[in-house]
Amino acid sequence: MELEQKLNLLNDLIVGEKVNPLPPPYKVGVDLGTADIVLVVTDQEGIPVAGALKWAGVVKDGLVVDYIGAIQIVRELKARVEGLLGTELSRAATAIPPGTVGRNAEACGHVVAGAGLELVTLVDEPVAAARALGIEDGIVVDIGGGTTGIAVIEKGKITATFDEPTGGTHLSLVLAGNYRIPFEEAEALKKDFSRHREIIPVVRPVIEKMAIIVKEVIKNYDQSLPVYVVGGTAYLTGFREEFSTFLGKEVQVPIHPLLVTPLGIALFG
Repeated sequence: MELEQKLNLLNDLIVGEKVNPLPPPYKVGVDLGTADIVLVVTDQEGIPVAGALKWAGVVKDGLVVDYIGAIQIVRELKARVEGLLGTELSRAATAIPPGTVGRNAEACGHVVAGAGLELVTLVDEPVAAARALGIEDGIVVDIGGGTTGIAVIEKGKITATFDEPTGGTHLSLVLAGNYRIPFEEAEALKKDFSRHREIIPVVRPVIEKMAIIVKEVIKNYDQSLPVYVVGGTAYLTGFREEFSTFLGKEVQVPIHPLLVTPLGIALFG
């Protein structure tokens, strides 16, 4: 199954709260994002079986700021998916922004364990995205809420990872200031596809900053490598074109970019 088919299927499973009736054993991934938490289940071949998502603010820039709240949400998603599957989930992988170490990294693992899942592994978020994309050579830019992870893949190996302090939260802050609305309303505005063309000029400076940061980070690597951008921010209509312009080269944005990293995490599960 091609990536686009997998992502379309996963989106349908999450939105429709249904399952793809494939036999176990299953792989499970938990993505603890700044704006949302996603739990994904696949079969051993990486075909989506089920998933669940909840918007939340219990993680900031890769740091768990509401430990109990994070555990409760993962438990809720786990129970929801188990109810759909009719079977218990026991193990899962999760991910962290590149460079997250020590107790900050351990906290993400503890959230998964606290929700009743044995932790299989902790993986860098852009590395997980690269696994889902199935690329041998390329640069993955994973735009999170507060940080942007970058992974350079050459000949099937991760040769470098970076984490930069910019992300979707910064777009929401600019929207909140421009429209003089609360941050929560700005987040909702960002997800309103009917207003994307209106807000792109407002957030263009943030997109430019993101692209320039990425351009600086990757300048010493093979410039012929394709660039893939994932994460919820990439849903914005016109984002790919703006980012490409400021980066100085065309970038690729997969369908349902928010689900690429969660799917990749599950592949490590």
